[in-house]
Amino acid sequence: MTLPSDAELGALASDVGQRLQQASLQLVTAESCSGGWIAKAMTDIAGSSAFFDCGMVVYSYEAKQRLLGVRAQTLEQFGAVSRETVLEMVSGALINSGAGIAVAVTGIAGPGGGSEDKPVGSVWIGWKGRGGYARAQLFQFEGDREAIRRQTVQQALTGIFPLL
Repeated sequence: MTLPSDAELGALASDVGQRLQQASLQLVTAESCSGGWIAKAMTDIAGSSAFFDCGMVVYSYEAKQRLLGVRAQTLEQFGAVSRETVLEMVSGALINSGAGIAVAVTGIAGPGGGSEDKPVGSVWIGWKGRGGYARAQLFQFEGDREAIRRQTVQQALTGIFPLL
């Protein structure tokens, strides 16, 4: 497992930003386990207001419901780390922003909090373009908390390209 460096994440974010700007689109992020790292990577770029609308860090069930419109029933039935929740997160991010593209992440970065069904390193990432259908993918990352979060940021950003 080779972890992306800060420079590699920065280059990836820059590439995403350029492509967003060329498409006259802005990005919104809805982040749980990554704690705002995707938004940080995007806003580390000078002039990012041209392609970055806003980011929401939503750890609690209440924040997911209040800021993104995730239904309590979804959280109760499937849990925060689920396909159903990430799809509602990514859709809610678009609804509550002026962006044209959204990415959402929810997972278990560890070191605790995992279970047999959802081990540490389980991360759901969702992507959606305004007017399109949301897609979600489950990743099983390895390593410590920082390693899992780095891999999450890398995959979240990489998954934006098909929408551009």
